Amino acid sequence: MEIRRTLKGWFLSFFREIFVYHNSSLEFRAKLLAVVIGANKQIDGCEKDLLLEIAKETYPDDIARVDVLVNTTKEFVKKIIENNGLNVNELILSINQDLKEVKRFHEKIEVDQLKRFIVCTENDEETHITQIRIIEYLERSIDNFNKLR
Repeated sequence: MEIRRTLKGWFLSFFREIFVYHNSSLEFRAKLLAVVIGANKQIDGCEKDLLLEIAKETYPDDIARVDVLVNTTKEFVKKIIENNGLNVNELILSINQDLKEVKRFHEKIEVDQLKRFIVCTENDEETHITQIRIIEYLERSIDNFNKLR
């Protein structure tokens, strides 16, 4: 059963643009999670546990979407860690572009969820500060959007 679920999650993640409803929304959420996790340049047990917990909160009735969100987020983080055509700054620019193009994405930013990852980096001051600054940037983006409404 677990192997079947893992294969299905991998399959849906790989072909998410074709098979996953509202793929752009899910991918945007993955970018948000990945930019905070990726600031740490690693994804350890703390981040993995929080990522799964947040994915289940986001999609409580859809385990397939949970799997796709987790896998997509890990995919972005892996690219950041391996310096494989993506870094934190580029991901922030991509998020910013998404926010300009799709106004409803501002509603997808769950700052409280993102803040939960800060616990994982309490012993690394530089990463801790970077994560806080990323979250503050996203909060300002939400505030600016709400002022323009």
